[in-house]
Amino acid sequence: MMLLTTSLPFLLAYLVAPSSARNAPRITLGRTTIIGRDVTGFKQDFFGGIPFAEPPLGNLRLNPPVLKTELSVSTLNATDFGPACLGFQPAIPRDRLSEDCLTINVFRPSGIARNASLPVLFWTYGGGFDEGGSLLYNGSTIVAQSVARGTPLIYVNFNYRLGPLGFPQGQEADDRGALNLGLKDQIAALEWVQHNIGTFGGDKNKVTAFGESAGAMMTAILYLNSPLERLARGAILQSGSAGTSLTFNAERREIDWQNFVSGVPHCASKAESGNTFDCLRAANSSDILQGVLESLEKAPEQFGFVPTLDGPGGLFPDVASILFARGQFARIPFIAGTVLDEGTVFTPRTINSSIKFRDDIIANFSPPFTTPFDLRHSVDRLFQLYPDVPALGSPFNTGNETFGLSSVYKQAAAIQGDLFFEAPRRLWIQIASAAGIKCFGYLFTEPDPANAGTGLGVAHASDVPLLYGNQADPTPSSNRLSKIMIDYWISFATSLNPNDNRGIERPQWPQYTPSNQVVMQLNGANLTVIPDDYRSEQINFINSSPSTFRHRR
Repeated sequence: MMLLTTSLPFLLAYLVAPSSARNAPRITLGRTTIIGRDVTGFKQDFFGGIPFAEPPLGNLRLNPPVLKTELSVSTLNATDFGPACLGFQPAIPRDRLSEDCLTINVFRPSGIARNASLPVLFWTYGGGFDEGGSLLYNGSTIVAQSVARGTPLIYVNFNYRLGPLGFPQGQEADDRGALNLGLKDQIAALEWVQHNIGTFGGDKNKVTAFGESAGAMMTAILYLNSPLERLARGAILQSGSAGTSLTFNAERREIDWQNFVSGVPHCASKAESGNTFDCLRAANSSDILQGVLESLEKAPEQFGFVPTLDGPGGLFPDVASILFARGQFARIPFIAGTVLDEGTVFTPRTINSSIKFRDDIIANFSPPFTTPFDLRHSVDRLFQLYPDVPALGSPFNTGNETFGLSSVYKQAAAIQGDLFFEAPRRLWIQIASAAGIKCFGYLFTEPDPANAGTGLGVAHASDVPLLYGNQADPTPSSNRLSKIMIDYWISFATSLNPNDNRGIERPQWPQYTPSNQVVMQLNGANLTVIPDDYRSEQINFINSSPSTFRHRR
């Protein structure tokens, strides 16, 4: 769930400067020489577009990834990012999209020895599970700051399949075991790191998986029933938890799958047949893209292609809280946080009826684990706790200002932000800390000048530009916070603690414990520790309402 607003100039800024073939950085994987580039303005090597899985085409389309630990060519030109995966990609030119997209990228300090054993930051991008790509995220600033503070690390990112190709829905996908393929792509990329990062000077035992929005949700889901403890030693979850997306069985979204198939010209007649995979595997990529775009356009809900429950033995066998109650989660230290106004970008600016919004919530959460009567009763209570009072709505701390919109907009944005982001984050960190897992929480409240007067506030994904050091409209406060955030993240990646006393002087970030439930407020003008009790009555209700909001059962 991340709305990408990246412009083409932003994308092109990520292309690294060419090196002469003779002086270009290179490494050898098996029998293949991989030739990279120098990174402009930094003493760094870039190796991009390295396949980590077989191309998911033909018979491999709609199948789990086939890990590719060795390449079949003698030389690989790794001087640019590989193409992004098919999806709704307004920020990426069409000629930079391909189904053959399962590639991985490595940024490292130049001149390091093969046995340097540097920690690794492994990024999973967001995008609502239907957009995004690794080529939008340049890790150079992070790597440069890691070197400057004396704790060098390696940055890795990758592509995973999106939309119906990455997260198939419907009964046929369930029957064929073709669910959560994007999650499996993430695991395959982490497996590739285990096999190969040592060649680049990295330490496979010091991997921290981090990501934002959909990328954080995917990483959080891997805590539940995956080999994550073998693949990473830490995680950073930015605006996403295992309970953030609406979690159902695949059959719940049968219509999304039918919309996809009906948009693939040669397979449209089979859309309702329950036997679509063979036809889809024979289709060409252009027709597949047409179906992807049509399915996203016709989706009856905002995000129709998301991780789905896949039963015993699957990656997502049950709703998160059931697995929490069983103690079925990885014991890996983590940082988890949110931004102040998570719900604004997901709330239609034309919304003007609390009654209609209430009905939409009931429709989205049905069929419930409980009775329809109990669901309606819980939603009624939710609206009592989040009344149509502008001063209580989101953007928070904006008083009675409604930005020229209906007051219902602020009410709906507050509900959505807490329901999908704040409540599951607080539930997870409380349960994890009680289980003895080292964890740290944050609330990002740094204003974005571009959002002034828009009603977006401190919007979802507004923390990402600071982490990558590429703010569109920087201020002295945000510049300071950017460097501090990067230091906290690097510190955690290198020591599993954001407080290594290296780099920029910054406040000590307390560990979140049952007796000290506090989070760091990330704000350049007021960087301080605050209690994790804001909107406690509302969030406690969401997290305790039985069987209602798909966080519990």
